Amino acid sequence: MTNKPTTPEPENLAPNQCWDLLRTTSVGRLALWVTDHPDIFPINYRADHGTVVFRTGDGTKLHAALSETPVAFEADGVSPDGGTAWSVVVKGEATAVTLTQEVMDTVGLLLFPWQDGRKDHFIRIVPSSITGRRFSVTPPLTWWSPLDDATRAGLE
Repeated sequence: MTNKPTTPEPENLAPNQCWDLLRTTSVGRLALWVTDHPDIFPINYRADHGTVVFRTGDGTKLHAALSETPVAFEADGVSPDGGTAWSVVVKGEATAVTLTQEVMDTVGLLLFPWQDGRKDHFIRIVPSSITGRRFSVTPPLTWWSPLDDATRAGLE
């Protein structure tokens, strides 16, 4: 028997819980395959009718997103009291929003990119899967391991 505190197991979230959490924040990371390597881009997004929508300008992100290679999107958050955190991953295909009515509906999502410049392209990620986890945030004092002491000793 040890005195080590038990850590609660992460909770696997149902798709509807994942969408609820995605609606609580507006910044995530888009993972794409660019030429011969993976790359990650921060994006402002909105959850919209079971999809993720973002705006972008011409460039690497746009061209890689619209290639035939699937994309992944991840967003996360921490509860205001700091007790729990969550992470949601959406995998699927990115498509350009081109139909006039769909573009008008997407404009109504009020996507406001943080970086200035032209962001004329609306992209929709249509999920093939969505997964999420909620977990307890571990207090920093419980992160200790023998490796921490060895690293600290080498710096002194």
